[in-house]
Amino acid sequence: MKKGLRNVWVRGARPLRPGQPHLVGRAFTPRFVPAREDLATPESWSSPKSTRAAIEAMPEGCIAVVDAMGVTDAAIFGDILCARMAKRGVAALITDGVVRDVAGVLATNLPVWCQGVAAPPSVAGLTFVDWQQPIGCGGIAVFPDDIIMADDDGAVLIPAALVDEVVELAPGQERLERWIMREVSAGSRCRASIRPTPRTKRATKRRRAIEAIAPRRSDHRFRQSADVNVHAGSTIAREPPGLA
Repeated sequence: MKKGLRNVWVRGARPLRPGQPHLVGRAFTPRFVPAREDLATPESWSSPKSTRAAIEAMPEGCIAVVDAMGVTDAAIFGDILCARMAKRGVAALITDGVVRDVAGVLATNLPVWCQGVAAPPSVAGLTFVDWQQPIGCGGIAVFPDDIIMADDDGAVLIPAALVDEVVELAPGQERLERWIMREVSAGSRCRASIRPTPRTKRATKRRRAIEAIAPRRSDHRFRQSADVNVHAGSTIAREPPGLA
């Protein structure tokens, strides 16, 4: 949001297994188009432009972000292809489509984010055309080597050109959000947005001192004085030193 990017969440891509690891990697971008009967055949699986050829081109540590056009009645990959991806060291599979052979896919331990499961193979509704080109996946534009972050909430994209700036800003944002959570947990009111101020910094130190002396004591007057300033539409500032 701070960099003006709002359309970076892959719609429909949910963890196939609860508790999958949080991952970060560079995007490798296979692409499907609508099925065409003369092209979407089992024989196409051995052509130079096939899913199998794309998997053999995936570098170790990449995240395969597959454009399946949101099709949910034809699975892009099954257990065999996912097993090969895992063997090659691919970090994860993310798609706006579905997979098949779900028990086998789970057994490969390849982390997968997708829309679900379907029995028909990809040729039932899709034709594979290429890889490492710009694609659309889950309503966002993904370019090869963009950075993908995936966790329990789904997958988001960081444009490759903005990675250094995001890495520089991220620790401060994490510290700020931890501070806000501590303030809210301590009883501070939350109206619109919360930002640290010199007054809240002093109040935080005062509350910590009181809690250290009498951690079970409830001081209503102090909690009122420690309320965090909130301003509708204000920009969240850097966390003051000493609140980390």
